[in-house]
Amino acid sequence: MFEVRDRPEMVERALLVRISFNKRNVDEDISLLEELEELVNTLGIGIAETQLAHSRSMHRKYLCGTGKAEEVVEYARAHECDCIVFDNELAPSQQREWEELAQICVIDREEVILDIFAQRAQTKEATLQVDLARMQYALPRLSRMWGHLDREGGSGAGGGGGGASRGMGEQQVEVDRRLARQRIDRTKRELEAVRTQRATRRKEREKFDTAHAAIVGYTNAGKSTLLNKISGSDIMAKDMLFATLDTTTRSIELPDGQTLLLTDTVGFVRNLPHRLVEAFKATLEEAVLADFLIHVLDTGSPEAITFFETTMHVLGELGAAEKPMITVLNKIDKVEDKSIIASLQDRFPNVVLVSAHTGEGIDELLQECCVMLGDRVRKRTYRIPQSEGQLVNQLHDDAKVISTDYEGNDIIITAIVPAVISGRLEKYLAE
Repeated sequence: MFEVRDRPEMVERALLVRISFNKRNVDEDISLLEELEELVNTLGIGIAETQLAHSRSMHRKYLCGTGKAEEVVEYARAHECDCIVFDNELAPSQQREWEELAQICVIDREEVILDIFAQRAQTKEATLQVDLARMQYALPRLSRMWGHLDREGGSGAGGGGGGASRGMGEQQVEVDRRLARQRIDRTKRELEAVRTQRATRRKEREKFDTAHAAIVGYTNAGKSTLLNKISGSDIMAKDMLFATLDTTTRSIELPDGQTLLLTDTVGFVRNLPHRLVEAFKATLEEAVLADFLIHVLDTGSPEAITFFETTMHVLGELGAAEKPMITVLNKIDKVEDKSIIASLQDRFPNVVLVSAHTGEGIDELLQECCVMLGDRVRKRTYRIPQSEGQLVNQLHDDAKVISTDYEGNDIIITAIVPAVISGRLEKYLAE
């Protein structure tokens, strides 16, 4: 991938900054700065200090006023930082102004998240999605690559040399932008091909009319751990932001005997860059197309409600906010103050209390899944004449047979039957 600027091989000391424009929102600003600290730690970048800078209004050049910007830069120099990371989104021009002022690398929250995604993507689809988002982010910032030509031109004799160099730089930027757009178009085509393949696989699943649920929630809420506990799989589940990027689907059997496909999805985060929502729409289509959602909350987080609202906002952008939903209060084993759980139960009726770590509440969750799918299947016992063997074969193909007995010339079959075929067998129902 083309690079936007010269960056150090490894950032050793970063200053984390959030510019606040309303002192009444200080608690949220501090929380977002702490979340940025987690994000930066995830990249393995050393953090020298964090700073919450207040500005009375939003300015075009630095986002804050010039005096405040100089204070931030002096603070970075005092702590010997080689990078400034902003929690605020910076326009390309603002990023250039900050780097010119500070003479060190300057990035924002969006670039941090993009870098994390680039490190974590495993499947071809996720890799293509991340590449596309990074290229779209970098395209308007390409001009910084050629700033050195202006400086070289200025050192030559006469104004003509400087003009020629600037012209070369501008020409090269256009060439680079054209190449970048070509690569973006090529990546979009590759991504569309991968999505087509996945849609084909999904249609194969739909032939069997198998129920499907998607696990959604804020990053680090315990979604992957929950899927591991339910399915007995070993998806990577670590105490870090965005531990899972690629969707993973596992097949489980519910207590009523029916099969359920469970999909783990990428975690959401506040201020998720819109281009990433767009880039990961294909991955998150699993949430849109699922029969219902399992929304996992970290019970011990003081911002559980805020995280719930963030997730619902992103689901709304995807067109999945109205899906039937089970709300899971996870990590209850870590909560000593039970009034916190009681408060969340009041806020979210019909929740299921779960510890994905210990397994507490898993049985109740699976029962709720059965309730969600109650109109899809029926447990039925049929008395079918042996001469109607094709019906027995149909039950084995399209239903889940629980038991088979023989009585005279009849076959007594108990099965979990999808609603789509139960009507055809109505006359064979046993008394």
